[in-house]
Amino acid sequence: TRPPSTPEGIALAYGSLLLMALLPIFFGALRSVRCARGKNASDMPETITSRDAARFPIIASCTLLGLYLFFKIFSQEYINLLLSMYFFVLGILALSHTISPFMNKFFPANFPNRQYQLLFTQGSGENKEEIINYEFDAKDLVCLGLSSIVGVWYLLRKHWIANNLFGLAFSLNGVELLHLNNVSTGCILLGGLFIYDVFWVFGTNVMVTVAKSFEAPIKLVFPQDLLEKGLEADNFAMLGLGDIVIPGIFIALLLRFDISLKKNTHTYFYTSFAAYIFGLGLTIFIMHIFKHAQPALLYLVPACIGFPVLVALAKGEVTEMF
Repeated sequence: TRPPSTPEGIALAYGSLLLMALLPIFFGALRSVRCARGKNASDMPETITSRDAARFPIIASCTLLGLYLFFKIFSQEYINLLLSMYFFVLGILALSHTISPFMNKFFPANFPNRQYQLLFTQGSGENKEEIINYEFDAKDLVCLGLSSIVGVWYLLRKHWIANNLFGLAFSLNGVELLHLNNVSTGCILLGGLFIYDVFWVFGTNVMVTVAKSFEAPIKLVFPQDLLEKGLEADNFAMLGLGDIVIPGIFIALLLRFDISLKKNTHTYFYTSFAAYIFGLGLTIFIMHIFKHAQPALLYLVPACIGFPVLVALAKGEVTEMF
């Protein structure tokens, strides 16, 4: 039996999860603005329509139930081995894309930055069709090498820090590259996933079982016993990446809406960002009080939608928002 966590350890774990959730949303939203204006084909955003938003909770439910059945029927060890290899590749690419803008500041001016292009086509002549057309340079290769070191560390040790580096990279990339086409679509997506999250957490044990069985960087974790055991601590508090990315792409949309108003203010972005902090803080508080896993979207969705809508009502900008 694990010894009970200290109040200091619990506060550190929850505070760290909150901070780690805010970082990819804030920086991912800023990068989503540049992404929307960019012309690089490899960084073009994926636009979510209202039809995609309506189908997403159904697809997510089928995927979640499928994973739950897989863990019940097949050996957990082999499934996690397969998933580890899959997320090893994805994690390296995501982390490399995340750190690339920061790393560019550390390269010397005389760095031989050669350009490369990965082109994969189908057919020939006039019928030739591009399947992959990815442009990169020597600096990107350096970032890929550094990310591979983290990938090998994660693959060999499954250490929680390596897991969080990949999780943060996935979250930031999701907020940056997944774009809602309008606020109505965001409300459909968040509303559908609100029901999805509440049902699978409170109605069944499926969500919690998969989250605890799934050895992949689909969640951020932080040990509550870090002060007692150091980096080898193993009593984790966790937050799913969906609770970061889904509200995050809505908050990023509101930042782009702020910019489109051309008033040199970020009122809706800061309002929704503060609403996210409030909603996640409320989630953590209720989880601590009732000692039971909580569907974070139960608290995040009303906050992230309600607060900006109230501001829009006060400013008379509801029509522009929707």
